[in-house]
Amino acid sequence: MPDGKIYGQKVGELALFVILVYDVGQKRVAKVLKKCRQYLNWVQNSVLEGDISDANFRKLKMELERIIQKDEDSVMFYSLRTTKYSSRDIMGIKKGGDDNII
Repeated sequence: MPDGKIYGQKVGELALFVILVYDVGQKRVAKVLKKCRQYLNWVQNSVLEGDISDANFRKLKMELERIIQKDEDSVMFYSLRTTKYSSRDIMGIKKGGDDNII
């Protein structure tokens, strides 16, 4: 922790690495993607990931609750406090950015 940061956040500000996967109605796809990209990095269709503070994670969830239809849509969050023991293997076409690779 020589640079004084943990997962892109300031020391003392708790951070998560989040993988978000969604399956929503066609009418809401663009709104959900736009909202998620304000907080996370797009990886591929319906998948985003990135470092996010606890406060912003709660805020993102609240904002998505206003967009989705709970009886039709699905949004899943995979939260990790550390990416120390994780990796990503890609087969086929690579989509999205390289900003936050686990």
